[in-house]
Amino acid sequence: MLLQRVITALVLLPIVLGAVWFAPTPWLYLLFSGAGLLAAWEWTAMMGLSQTAAARGRRWGYVLLSAAVLGGAWLVRQAWPWLAAVSVLWWLCALFLMPGFPGSLQRHRPGVPALGLLGQILWVPAILCLVILGGMQEHGLRLIYLFALVWAADVGAYLAGRNFGRNKLAPNVSPGKTREGALGGLLLCGIYAVTAGGYVFQPASPRQLLLLVGLSLLVAALSIVGDLGISMFKRLSGIKDSGNLLPGHGGILDRIDSLLSAAPAMALGLYWLRL
Repeated sequence: MLLQRVITALVLLPIVLGAVWFAPTPWLYLLFSGAGLLAAWEWTAMMGLSQTAAARGRRWGYVLLSAAVLGGAWLVRQAWPWLAAVSVLWWLCALFLMPGFPGSLQRHRPGVPALGLLGQILWVPAILCLVILGGMQEHGLRLIYLFALVWAADVGAYLAGRNFGRNKLAPNVSPGKTREGALGGLLLCGIYAVTAGGYVFQPASPRQLLLLVGLSLLVAALSIVGDLGISMFKRLSGIKDSGNLLPGHGGILDRIDSLLSAAPAMALGLYWLRL
C-alpha cells in the first residue's frame, strides 16, 4: 500500500507542479476543473445514488451540472472572495457537526438535493481559489506553498500520531487520527511557514511574518477539518474510499479533501491581510 502511494505521488507530482509552473491560468483552471468533475462523480455515491443503470443517468447529470457551475464560476471569478467565504463558513459548520457524529447527521440526514448543493460548495470555491493563488505570484509559488503546507500537516500528523498518538481526535469520524498527531502536523507547519514563508512571501516586517505564520497555522488546522469532513460523509454513506482511481490513495476526494478547505481559507486570508 505504501509503495503504491509513493508511486502514484511520484507520477502526479510532476504533472501538477509542471501545470502550476508553466500553464496559463485558464488552462490551469481547466485541469483543476477536470479533477473537480471526477470528484463530483465520486460525490454522487455519497449522495446515495446507486450504481444501477437508472441511477447512472442521474450521476452523469450531476457531473454535467457541476461542469456548468464551474464554467459559470469562471465567468464571475472576480467574486471569488464571496465564494471563498461561503466555503470557509461551511467548514466551520462541519467542525461543529463532528462531536455529535454520527447521531447528528443520522437523525437529520440531508437529502439528495441538499447533498448536491453541498458538493458544489465543496469544490467550486476551492478550485477557483487554487487558480487565484496560482496567479498571485510568478510561477505559482504561493500555490506551491499551499500544497506543501497541506502536505506538511499530513506528514507531521502521520509521524507524530504514529509515535506519540494516544488520544483520539474524532473517534467516530476517523479513529486513526489523534490529537498528538494534529499537534505534530501543526508544529511542522509552523516551522515550514517560518522558513519557506519568508522566501515565498518576502514579508516586509516581523509583524507580516507573524501574520503569515498565524494564517498558515489556521489553514493547516482547517485542512484537518477538510479531511475529517469528507470522512464524515463517507462513513455516513458506508463508503471506505471515495473511489479507486488513484492506487494507494483511493479516489480524487480522498486525495484533495484537505485542499478543499485549505485553498479558500488561504486565498481569503491573504486577501484580507493584504499579504
